[in-house]
Amino acid sequence: MTGGQLRTNTYPNNLQQYNIYVMAGEHKPNKPATRSFSDLLFPARPEQLLSRARSLAYAQINLAQALAHRLGPPIAINPTYIKWLEKESMLGNAQKQALRYSGTGVMWQNPYAKARPRTAVKKASVWFTAYPISTITEDDETILATLGQDALWRAFQKIGIHGLHTGPMKRAGGLNGWVQTPSIDGHFDRISARIDDMFGTEAEFRRMCATAARHKGIVIDDIIPGHTGKGADFRLAEMNYDNYPGIYHMVEIDEEDWDMLPSVPKGHDSVNIDANTEAALKKAGYIIGKLQRVIFFEPGVKETNWSATKAVRGVDGVKRRWVYLHYFKDGQPTINWLDPSFAGIRLVVGDALHSIGDLGSTGLRLDANGFLGVEVNEDDGPAWSEGHPLSQAANQMIAGTVRKLGGFTFQELNLSMDHIKAMGGEGPDLSYDFINRPAYHHALASEDTEFLRLCLRTSLAYGIDPASLVHALQNHDELTMELVHFLTLHKDDIYEFRGQQITGTGVRDAVRKDLADKLLPEGGKLNMWSFGHDGISCTTASLIASSLGYRAPEELDETAVKRIQRAHLLLAQFNALQPGVFALSGWDLSGALTLQPEQVADLISGGDTRWINRGSYDLMGSNFEADASNSGMPKARSLYGTLPQQLSDPDSFARQLQSMLSMREKYGIATAQQIDIPNVPHKSLLVMVHQLNGGDDSPSRGNLQVTVLNFADDRVEGSIGSQHLHPGAQVMDMMTDDALGTVNEKHHFHVSLGAHEGRAFLIKK
Repeated sequence: MTGGQLRTNTYPNNLQQYNIYVMAGEHKPNKPATRSFSDLLFPARPEQLLSRARSLAYAQINLAQALAHRLGPPIAINPTYIKWLEKESMLGNAQKQALRYSGTGVMWQNPYAKARPRTAVKKASVWFTAYPISTITEDDETILATLGQDALWRAFQKIGIHGLHTGPMKRAGGLNGWVQTPSIDGHFDRISARIDDMFGTEAEFRRMCATAARHKGIVIDDIIPGHTGKGADFRLAEMNYDNYPGIYHMVEIDEEDWDMLPSVPKGHDSVNIDANTEAALKKAGYIIGKLQRVIFFEPGVKETNWSATKAVRGVDGVKRRWVYLHYFKDGQPTINWLDPSFAGIRLVVGDALHSIGDLGSTGLRLDANGFLGVEVNEDDGPAWSEGHPLSQAANQMIAGTVRKLGGFTFQELNLSMDHIKAMGGEGPDLSYDFINRPAYHHALASEDTEFLRLCLRTSLAYGIDPASLVHALQNHDELTMELVHFLTLHKDDIYEFRGQQITGTGVRDAVRKDLADKLLPEGGKLNMWSFGHDGISCTTASLIASSLGYRAPEELDETAVKRIQRAHLLLAQFNALQPGVFALSGWDLSGALTLQPEQVADLISGGDTRWINRGSYDLMGSNFEADASNSGMPKARSLYGTLPQQLSDPDSFARQLQSMLSMREKYGIATAQQIDIPNVPHKSLLVMVHQLNGGDDSPSRGNLQVTVLNFADDRVEGSIGSQHLHPGAQVMDMMTDDALGTVNEKHHFHVSLGAHEGRAFLIKK
């Protein structure tokens, strides 16, 4: 049943089993649930899925009431309810996981202290990043069953894809009494270690991992060390039970100070406090006050990172009001990584142990992992909340635990290069390449690689190894244009850019303007601004179409599609023909366009335009008749067709990708060393020079590899040079094995590239 199947739980004291898995908000008998602001502005799933979930919820309201009648009310003084919450809690599950590993030799078989990016890359250097609710399945098939199909993995193996990142699949949302409420952030508000029934079963997840292994692949799961949802753990914390309050940054407010707190609106369990209340609570010694950023700021709705709960009766009978920290939405209370109980640490590590040791994942994404440490500022300024040493320590602890089990971790850390470097030494093995993603999009839109070269060189100057990065095409989010490195720590630094000495802020403003002018032309129908103009909601295909001057889907004829495919392959070459992981999505493999706003009007009405870039796709042609996924996401227009169709066509996107990835693997480019980003004879060219590290029998041993890319829509030729190229060295085309001449005495060789063409050269010593 789409939208959440009924779940059977066994209650303490040998009570009868009841099906009580209900997905809804605040409930009143026979009345619709009130949607929260988070549901409206940041919906976790399409309206179709929400509607089905609510229908299921309304049908089960009387059942939940009957359950309360037989087992007692869902309150703190009911021991049966408390025992059930403990059973459902992530902290309770973590304790069980720890007992499986403590005192066993399995924890001492692998090195763990240092990040090992190349070890991670060797496990799988090309990833498919799934977005579950956009996956079209057969009518009666679960998403996990679809992602575990042998046919899909045969296609992946043929193309050269060996890793699948699932995205969050465990139960998420909250609890309202006996009733589960929906996720408010696409399952990034986790409340359980168990797989959500809407995606499939744990058995299907394990079978997916086994299928991947048969095809020399791995599965990469998610943990969220920054926060949970308002599930059993948070409800027990509100009730001041055991050490559950130690999981969170939550502070009990003395009853005589409740008049400092705003009233909680009817139908809600908390309310955001305003800046004046935040300052007053800091002055009173309760909280650390204002943080460096208020993510998802919205006047009158989310003005600070703190919310106050309604009065909740605890297990001791005392009513309490709490103020708790949430970097993101109010339904995502932040985990406390330095509480004497260490309850938050135990919860997160237990979740990791379950994913790696129980489900069979090989890697884990750490989401929101840059916000794990907060500290009061003694100078009355904003609290220290980004780039904090505790975040580094916490990430080292998580990553070390996963490495002990033979796995690896990667982080999506959209902060400055300083923070990425600091976090990477002993922490996560890999980092998402937020540095260069907007830069290579800018190169395509402007036909000028200067900003991209600046980013690549700056990254190398900071000692960030490209092999430690996940170089990606599209993911489920918008094209972020925050350019955090130039926005925060380095906004006043001076850079040489376009023949001038300008500040980081000036560089950022110029790049953002170029992208906006090209991708959001007046009257354009392909892309949209996202949150507060921090990014642009687009697919890779729609971004390319706009860069080529197209404004609407109806303009994309056969000639346009060929041009888009050619530029799409160029962007794939940038990401793949350098060290590190290359990641791509179902939207990339199918050449998906954005949805039209009217197709997801209910989802974007509150401002979250990312839904236009999350249209559903049918990679294997499993359900040609479907016009939406089972989750309700409308089907996006596919420019390239299904994988079976593409693999039978030598000129298709997938087949050309296959050839490139085969060459990449043959020469070990993924584990090479990037040693130079030289100057170029034409502004549209980019050159990357790599030292190959192949073994004794490898054709790459001791040789250099040069990636040359043309971001212009015209033919370009010129002399490519680097001091690392030795005069007299042979130059070979790595795709054709043709000998092209030698490096001259000025350390140069000549190249000629067509419009949006990329080439890879082997420089043989």
